[in-house]
Amino acid sequence: MDRSLKIFSSPYELAREFAGLLVDMFKESEKKKKPVTIALSGGSTPEILFSLLGEQFSESVSWKYVHFFWGDERCVPQESSESNYGMARRKLFDRLSIPYSNVHRIKGENDPEKEALRYSEEISVSTVRRDGLPMFDLVILGVGEDGHTASIFPASMNLLFSDSICEQVVHPETGQKRITITGRVINNANAVVFLVTGKKKAEIVKKIFKKDPFAINFPAYNIVPVYGDLTWYIDEEAASLL
Repeated sequence: MDRSLKIFSSPYELAREFAGLLVDMFKESEKKKKPVTIALSGGSTPEILFSLLGEQFSESVSWKYVHFFWGDERCVPQESSESNYGMARRKLFDRLSIPYSNVHRIKGENDPEKEALRYSEEISVSTVRRDGLPMFDLVILGVGEDGHTASIFPASMNLLFSDSICEQVVHPETGQKRITITGRVINNANAVVFLVTGKKKAEIVKKIFKKDPFAINFPAYNIVPVYGDLTWYIDEEAASLL
């Protein structure tokens, strides 16, 4: 599958365009009275996205049909500045009238191994299945300068092919424990969108899109949905070497 590429002048313009698409998706789910399931990412660009959704669209969507999950989480309390959920709560959920049960967070304060199992079960009972795997309507991802995505790192490429829904993983440099959904679950989604901004990401974007022979070693390169669409939203700085 080809990677669809959309380039924007700034992270804000990228986030604004994507926020509009999300709102259309949410309104369609409301119209059909059908739940929509989305796995979120952490990072600076999602932070802009969440702020826009919370500030500009909190009253324009019936949030009861939207179910939020996470692609990965650091094993820290939700009050920590490193918590993906904590950031989303402050920027988005605190501003929404959304049922508590629609926000499916990874509990980073819990034992990582047990939490990976618990969250796997929560995903299983809260999503439909396809080919024996959970099927998200949308998975939002970022990419690191080393080519990692979610918390699947080059040193843990086996997670791309794991039969588990979620696994615990250790950051290869910091030693921090994390929980991540696995590659087969990501690639089973109806749509996968990468949000990538900044000059520091230009080199990895170049290698992925120009199909550098070494790119196969990047987890992000191996995200290719089996059935769904794959789109990269990047800003001009991240696209500067293309």
